Formats: sequence, structure tokens, C-alpha cells
Amino acid sequence: MTRFPAVDGLRVIAALAVVVSQVGLHTQAPFAGVVSRLDVGWAIFCAISGFLLYRPHVLAWFSGTLPPLTLPYLRSRALRILPALLVAVVLSIVLVPHPATTYLRWAVLTPLPFYLLLPGLGRLLTGYERPTRRSVRWRLLVLVALTALGPVWMAAVMATGHPAAGLWLPGYLGWFAVGMGMALWQVARATGRLGPSTLDTLTRVPGTLWGIAAALLLITATPIAGPYDHSTPTAAQALTKSLLYTVVVACVLFPVLTPTAGTVRVLGSRPAQLAAQLSYGVVAYQFVVLGLLDGPFAVQLPVTLLASVVLAAVSYRLIERPVVKNAAVAKTESNAISPSSSPAR
Repeated sequence: MTRFPAVDGLRVIAALAVVVSQVGLHTQAPFAGVVSRLDVGWAIFCAISGFLLYRPHVLAWFSGTLPPLTLPYLRSRALRILPALLVAVVLSIVLVPHPATTYLRWAVLTPLPFYLLLPGLGRLLTGYERPTRRSVRWRLLVLVALTALGPVWMAAVMATGHPAAGLWLPGYLGWFAVGMGMALWQVARATGRLGPSTLDTLTRVPGTLWGIAAALLLITATPIAGPYDHSTPTAAQALTKSLLYTVVVACVLFPVLTPTAGTVRVLGSRPAQLAAQLSYGVVAYQFVVLGLLDGPFAVQLPVTLLASVVLAAVSYRLIERPVVKNAAVAKTESNAISPSSSPAR
């Protein structure tokens, strides 16, 4: 399987969750605890990125081919992220009367250190030995250990009075590691490096895992996971929230890797695919929209959603897609005239 259609729908759900949580932070939202914890959408985005970006390294390891080249990979990430990000930052600076760029920077730029780290991390975790069942299991254990880094880091920075350090890479690396571990498991299972297990049964009952995720999210909506705004939590609250989010992300993502027909029909539908193309733009532009709005939650939410979708659609059509397309054409032309592609004389 080279494409995971149900991931598109999950990406859309994550974007909607992020927008709702951000509107809740700007207003007196009903069910404030549940609304605030929908920021778990950030963790879902991280896990999806970890899965999709690490999987090519695993495939190369298993097939004995070269891993993805670093420069083309970084180029593709930059082309995907920077156009909408730069436009959103400029709009925020020009239009927003107060500095919303602070939120925009941490919300959209937070994944960048992981993107830069991934080529080296991918080589480290897929090199040095053949992909036997034993080597796969060891790497899975390493990735499981990395998932614990986030909760431990968050507790440590709160306990030592450095809450801003929670935005550093260790604070969210565990969510990426969840996706990376699932990429390794999925390829290993598909190629026979790992045998059948209880995990295969769980993929056939997605509702069970999603129900567990919903129950855990309700637990995080209590004060046990900290305040509902940007107030500094205690070390125990930060640890609990990060740990529960990690489990929620795992329960949400796992069923879409080997989805049932019903899951694909809903999350992999054509509308979900189209909406997924706009999800990054919606997340970026919603900060600009929120900076211009004032009013109750019931008003700001639909206005923010609609305006963000419109801005994301215009941006995708007029900026993001043309940039990627022109870059692809330029690359093709460059390869066509390069000496290495010339016929031998």
C-alpha cells in the first residue's frame, strides 16, 4: 500500500479540532474543558507527519535501496509549508491589530525542527543491519522509548520553571515517534517481518480504539490535565496531558493504517481528499481571522471556519499549487538538459 486514503479524513478532523480549540481560547466557550483539549489536533498532525515521512525510509531499508535524498526531501517540505506560512505571516502583520504572529509561529513552525532532523534520524533507525524480525523489534522499542520523551520533558520544564521550553523539539517528538513506530510496524507486518498479533484484530474494530480515544480525551478535559488556557500547568498536569495525548493519538491513527471498507468510505471519500489539501492552509490562516474577530464562541466559530477555508482555498489555488507545479516543471527541464542525462557519444 503506497497511499492511505483514510489519513486524509483524519487530517481534516485534526484541522477542525485545532480551529475549534483556538476559537475556544479566544472566547468563553461552552464545555470549555472539552473544547480546549481539542488542541490534540496538533498531536494528530505530528503523528501523521511522522508516519508519512518516515515510511519511505523503512521501505528503502526493507528493499535494500537508497533512502530518500535529503535535499529533494527538504525542498518538497519547504514548497509545501513556506508559501502559505509566509502569506499568513504577512497578513497577520498587516491586518491584525495585536501580535497574533506569536501563536502563528509556534503553531506552524513547531514541526520544522523535526523535518530537519528526520533524514538523519531515519538513517540512524534503518541502518547498520539487515531488517530481520529482531532488528525490527529493537527499533520499535527505541521508538516506543521516544514516545515517553515528550511527557517526561514537559514535566521537567514545568518543574524547573521553564515552560517556554515545552515548545522545543523534545516536547512533541514523542507524537512524531508514534507515527514513525506505526510506519515501521505497518511495513514490517505487510512484508512478513512481523507475524500476526493482537494488533491485527484491533485494526478490524476501529470503533473500539476511537471510543477509547474519546474516553481518554474526556479525562484530559478535567483539571487533572491542567488549565484550559495558556496558564502554566504543574509538572504532574503537564505529564498527564502529554501522556494522555500520546495514547489518544495512537488510538486515533492506528485504525486508518489498515482501514476497513467503512473507514475508507467515510475518511477516504473525495470530499475528504479535497478538504485535506486545504487543511494546512486552514490551520495557518485561522490565526489571522481570529485576530480580526470579536464576539461570542457561537459567532466566531462559524465565521472563522468559513473565512479560513476560503482563504486556504484561494491560497492553494493561486499560490501553493502553482509554486509546486512550477518547481516540478523547472526540475524536469533541469534534468532534461543536465549532462548526466545526455546520450553517450
